[in-house]
Amino acid sequence: MKLRDVPSACPRLWRSLRVPPAELRLDLVLSSGQTFRWWESSPGAWTGVLEGRVWTLRQERDRLWYTVYEEEEEDGDACPEKDGDGCPTGAAEPDSAEMERILRDYFQLDVGLPALYRTWGAADPRFRKVAKDFPGVRVLRQDPVECLLSFICTSNNHISRITAMIERLCCAFGRRLCHLNARPIHAFPSLSALTGADAEARLRALGFGYRAKFVSGSARAIAEGLGAEGLCQLRAAPYAEARRVLCTLPGVGTKVTSSAGCGAPMLAGRRRSCSALTSARARSRAAGAAPRGAEARTAIGTGPPRYTPRGTEPLGQWLRGNHCDRSQPGVSRDPCPLPALCCYRGC
Repeated sequence: MKLRDVPSACPRLWRSLRVPPAELRLDLVLSSGQTFRWWESSPGAWTGVLEGRVWTLRQERDRLWYTVYEEEEEDGDACPEKDGDGCPTGAAEPDSAEMERILRDYFQLDVGLPALYRTWGAADPRFRKVAKDFPGVRVLRQDPVECLLSFICTSNNHISRITAMIERLCCAFGRRLCHLNARPIHAFPSLSALTGADAEARLRALGFGYRAKFVSGSARAIAEGLGAEGLCQLRAAPYAEARRVLCTLPGVGTKVTSSAGCGAPMLAGRRRSCSALTSARARSRAAGAAPRGAEARTAIGTGPPRYTPRGTEPLGQWLRGNHCDRSQPGVSRDPCPLPALCCYRGC
């Protein structure tokens, strides 16, 4: 199947919705290290997997264009015949209402971002200065299982290597969805696919190292415990309860969940969250509203971040009181862009 990277390529299979750049910037959000399933397939076009479908997204001025590829049969033709418009013969047009619902949920477009930027900018001169160059940065509302298992792979790692690891994971354990320009695209693995007796050994062979036992162990613990639905329900749970439950999973601990008091990526194994905590220190100093004195020295400090409840909870409480706790995929409610912005900037 051929990649459709512009709406002029098979126009009847493209749809769009109005999303101004101030509300969403694809290039900043999809490359910020929140998700590892999207790549820039051509200049300005981003292709990836969302809810078991393969998408290409493109942003032009105030329109977010999207096209969804049909799933191929396992023995199907990777280069099907085309009709007069250049579309694959028999390709069904997307269900606009359903596709738009998925995108609005994924990017959390129900909450206006410019008003939140103004609120945070009024409280923090440093954020106000940086945010001018980074409009439309949102935190994604991802599938909790994919989010958790992906971020377990981020410990002592970097984005390009994590992306390659997740790609190998999906190719080895996930269902094949289609080929795009001869590139096979797979869904994220199901829990059952990762709980087999040989799963850990296969992951080690794929280069996951010590993370292999955490990925397979967490998949097994979820499958045998709260289940994927129970994990999803943690979105509505109090922060402390969600952290307590997630800390029982292999590879997810206090160091991860305490970072800046943030939500699911940290709760789901995001070891890179020190960037958000480091930036939170500077933001809190600039705003002058964070804990002070001995409490501030414990929470903010001057050296490397302290990933302990005592070292991060005071600052976490302050951030949660300022709408920063609900900024993460998995247990997100409000799309606060601060952690994503900090990770993109590497601050």
